[in-house]
Amino acid sequence: MESWEDPIADTRANTSSVTAPAVFIDPQVLDTRARTFPEQPEGQERHEGVTGLESIERGAGRIQVDDKKIINCRADLNQLVPFKYEWAWQKYLDGCANHWMPQEINMTADIALWKDPDGLTEDERTIIKRNLGFFSTADSLVANNLVLAVYRHITNPECRQYLLRQAFEEAVHTHAYQYCIESLGLDEGEVFNMYRELPAVARKAEWALPYTNSLGDPDFRTGTAEDDQRLLRDLIAFYVVFEGIFFYVGFVQILSMGRRNKMTGVAEQFQYILRDESMHMNFGIDVINQIKLENPHLWTESFQQEIIALIQQGVELEVQYARDTMPRGILGLNAPMFEEYLKFIANRRCAQIGLPQQYAGVGNPFPWMSEILDLKKEKNFFETRVTEYQTGGALTW
Repeated sequence: MESWEDPIADTRANTSSVTAPAVFIDPQVLDTRARTFPEQPEGQERHEGVTGLESIERGAGRIQVDDKKIINCRADLNQLVPFKYEWAWQKYLDGCANHWMPQEINMTADIALWKDPDGLTEDERTIIKRNLGFFSTADSLVANNLVLAVYRHITNPECRQYLLRQAFEEAVHTHAYQYCIESLGLDEGEVFNMYRELPAVARKAEWALPYTNSLGDPDFRTGTAEDDQRLLRDLIAFYVVFEGIFFYVGFVQILSMGRRNKMTGVAEQFQYILRDESMHMNFGIDVINQIKLENPHLWTESFQQEIIALIQQGVELEVQYARDTMPRGILGLNAPMFEEYLKFIANRRCAQIGLPQQYAGVGNPFPWMSEILDLKKEKNFFETRVTEYQTGGALTW
């Protein structure tokens, strides 16, 4: 028989509190291990022998806008409004408005082209497989990180609302890669194991894992300068480097094929994913900047130098990925073009979080990437005809 011993339950048994009702009390509001309650307003005494919910109702008062914080907030996280961070709520609404599903995209032409022995070069096939291999694992890693780690440490309800939307979108992205792999009849074992077996893919996953492990440490808590800085570092690695740099070689490669009328279904899937990921990255950068604004003591000179080195490492790894996936020029692209593009992107990422640009004299060799983001559900870049969503999830074509 399984043991039902629970150290948390034992702690509860040794207190004078009665059993709490079946309601959600966020651990940031009521830490059941330490039995700490929110601070009481002046003039009010703490009531012993009451539930956590009753303590909040009696002692905490109504939530005010200024009570909210991105991290280390002791206010009730169930209180969605009043909004403090309108930008987070707007991003949630924008994400909902951009809803899509992989099955909406026609893969017939891709299947025919892939089966044609003369339809694609070996280099083109390698690009497709390696990017599906990297992204199928990367978005699973991102989703796990969001649900198991980031959500726990972000103590603002409107930001958490967006994180829930982002987590669903990451699931859609993983679904999209699986849908492409299944449609093309690829070896699923080969593609989904590339992050473990192929050095070009494995290096990026290996770089990211320490930061995701740190966020997911069950014993990690924010609240000190050192721990808050650790969280900020991990968020920058996650949003600025992993989502903001590591994804972009693959996006350019696949979308370049679509622009040449090759693998248009896969390219369309990636176009929708790129739009979502751009929103995810911008949300993360807003969170990072808000943490800096509310905690300026974290943004020390030495910490900034550490972050610059982090971004430079990301650029080097992604440049190597470009070389590994494109040993020869293809689709009008080559590795030196990607190196300039990644340095251009890194300069933008540095500027977005208040750091000086690190690469002088670089430009954008792929200006058409900006056009790709101007995508509407009614008429996308590749001229498919999904017009609107109907009640019950049916589509009008």
